[in-house]
Amino acid sequence: MPRPRIRLPALAALALLALAPAAAAQGVLSDEASERIEGVGWSGFTDYDFIGHAVLMLALATALGATLAYHPRTLKRVDSLDEAEAPKVYLTYAVVGTVTGLMVVQYGLVVGFVVFGIGGLFRFRTTLPSVSHTGQLILVTLIGLSCGLDLPHLGVLATAFGFALIYVLEHALTGQLEVKNLESEHLEEASGAYRALIEQQGGRVIRQERSYAKKQVSFIFRAPNRFDWERFERACEQQIPPALQGTVDWEVH
Repeated sequence: MPRPRIRLPALAALALLALAPAAAAQGVLSDEASERIEGVGWSGFTDYDFIGHAVLMLALATALGATLAYHPRTLKRVDSLDEAEAPKVYLTYAVVGTVTGLMVVQYGLVVGFVVFGIGGLFRFRTTLPSVSHTGQLILVTLIGLSCGLDLPHLGVLATAFGFALIYVLEHALTGQLEVKNLESEHLEEASGAYRALIEQQGGRVIRQERSYAKKQVSFIFRAPNRFDWERFERACEQQIPPALQGTVDWEVH
């Protein structure tokens, strides 16, 4: 089932703007660090303290990102290639946020804006299957950025809160069902049959529309997370009388 795709231009830049004041308030960004933008060259490989800290923060951000990326609620709803690949995007953005935070702490706030300014020029885009995935991507980026800015406690807190929030929000899903190619004389009866089947499967219809010109009916409804679309399609074929059946097209968020 094809899903709408959302293009995201350098979302982590917004995350940088959001967390920079918090980092400054804790003294992470100093005036000296903001002015010093030159690198250290190959000698950086001998800075074992920084390398060890960076590896630790990258590992922490990856673990926290994976906690949200592979949330059990969202894994149950994977039914497309884009959704199956979405966790990889989350983990990548967690690392991007961490690296940006580490660069800001080490070399100044200006460097962070330069990094994402270049990303904007190249119109870097990310494709995600739904709006809810977009929100989770922003959250994961913020978590990675908090780790890079040496605020691991904020990253852990945000992960725990985000995990609980996703669990609550994903308790129910919103679905849209369209039944096309119906016979005009049976449109009203078919509409009632499909609505009754949705409610029988545990859904609650929010909106219903009938179009005699297009010979179709559409429903927007809420359903529990356990709603099984394959079972629903089989029920449509088995329980709806042949004279009332049409072409079923559905979408879920």
